[in-house]
Amino acid sequence: KPKPTSQSNLSLKKQRSRSIFSTFFCCFRNYNVEPPVTNTSSTPPPVEENGSPPKPPAKYLLPETTTTDYGKKCVVIDLDETLVHSSFKPISNADFIVPVEIDGTVHQVYVLKRPHVDEFLQKMGELFECVLFTASLAKYADPVADLLDQWGVFRARLFRESCVFHRGNYVKDLSRLGRELNNVIIVDNSPASYIFHPENAVPVQSWFDDMNDTELLDLLPFFEGLSKEEEVYGVLQNFRSR
Repeated sequence: KPKPTSQSNLSLKKQRSRSIFSTFFCCFRNYNVEPPVTNTSSTPPPVEENGSPPKPPAKYLLPETTTTDYGKKCVVIDLDETLVHSSFKPISNADFIVPVEIDGTVHQVYVLKRPHVDEFLQKMGELFECVLFTASLAKYADPVADLLDQWGVFRARLFRESCVFHRGNYVKDLSRLGRELNNVIIVDNSPASYIFHPENAVPVQSWFDDMNDTELLDLLPFFEGLSKEEEVYGVLQNFRSR
């Protein structure tokens, strides 16, 4: 007679499948993210000892500024829940479906674009040196960025291995970019990801599926003004205190 499956066994199975997927996207929804359990990334991000300040890298994450971008500020833009929302569950109105291989099995990832993301990216690409920086894995985020960025707005793409693993979070350490910090801006829905440099942040609301959302469009006049400023700190402080 087969033994009834215990609740704890079921929840373990659920947790296991959830952890495989959660190692995949940036998953800041859970602020106590465990380090990835599956071997889905070749180079693990550097680990900061709790409490110690970030160390400068031996080599910066970004190449030298090109002549086209000389004099422009650098804007670091997050992917998940900032520009798109992705799901392993089928979404009927998905903008893209990206096949991703995890542990030998190909899964379809359904991607929704945030409203006005095309206009936002095109304008940002004119005004700034734009860099995609996501805590997701490259094998998911790179094909999504290919489909999303039709205009070559992102001069560089940085993924999970470029983050610092600090107190359970993948942190985007802006001091490792190789740009003057007083001219770097990070646009991100997760405060945990810019915990080392909150003064450089333009926080955005997490986006999942609200097709009436106008946040990216509403930010454009602010960014147009910011692109003309000498340095970013004063303007960003005023923006965040609003």
